[in-house]
Amino acid sequence: MLNVVKILLLAVLVGFSVTTLANLGTTVYMHRALAHKALTLHPLAVFCARLTIWLSTGIRPRQWVAVHRKHHAFTDQEGDPHSPVLLGWKNVQMRNVVLYRISANDPQTVERYAKDLPQTRLDKIFFDRALVGLGLGVALLVFVFGPMVGLLAAVVHLNVYLAGSAAVNAIAHHFGRKPYANGAGNLQWLALLTAGEGLHNNHHAAPTSARLSHRWYELDPGWWLIRVLSSVKLAKVRLATVRLKPSAHRVTV
Repeated sequence: MLNVVKILLLAVLVGFSVTTLANLGTTVYMHRALAHKALTLHPLAVFCARLTIWLSTGIRPRQWVAVHRKHHAFTDQEGDPHSPVLLGWKNVQMRNVVLYRISANDPQTVERYAKDLPQTRLDKIFFDRALVGLGLGVALLVFVFGPMVGLLAAVVHLNVYLAGSAAVNAIAHHFGRKPYANGAGNLQWLALLTAGEGLHNNHHAAPTSARLSHRWYELDPGWWLIRVLSSVKLAKVRLATVRLKPSAHRVTV
């Protein structure tokens, strides 16, 4: 019984660790660097991020970027790929993966919103092969931690990552603090689970900012990583300060 508990605890720890790496790659590379050009990453950091995302999620960055940019272009209006205002937050939470795939698999969406991210040679050979990446990622977990812990950790990671990503699109567009006048909310607990993405009201107020935390008490793990990368010359932030978009204005202090 004790061994079973140890296996479960280790699997949960490993699964959450993998999810943390996947979330950092998602928010720093795909979201802040690619989608919004808030920072530039050194080629070494780009390769590490791409490899991490490929092994842990199988996501094609240009598809992710296209879907996210379309979300900003039609936020909570007809055309938004995953608006809880139009579809209901419970529906988006449960069907986020399906909604994402529908939009990501639309060639017109990718062509229009990710034209600056053409398919590379590495994409054709490796990174566009989602199942290969995921399979290698699971195989790596099994090799390092054994079949029981490795497979359980993969299941934990899959569920936590997908649930967290869905929550940013669903819960953080329905609940949370709204210091700025937009439909998204700030949820600190979700920000800690998603490397800062839960500070979603802040993000929609200043989408080109590499920092999602606007106040001293807000915690943004993605920004912490960016600061570390910047200190070793692996990242360069475009805007030194948070710059609100013209239509954004504060509702509360």
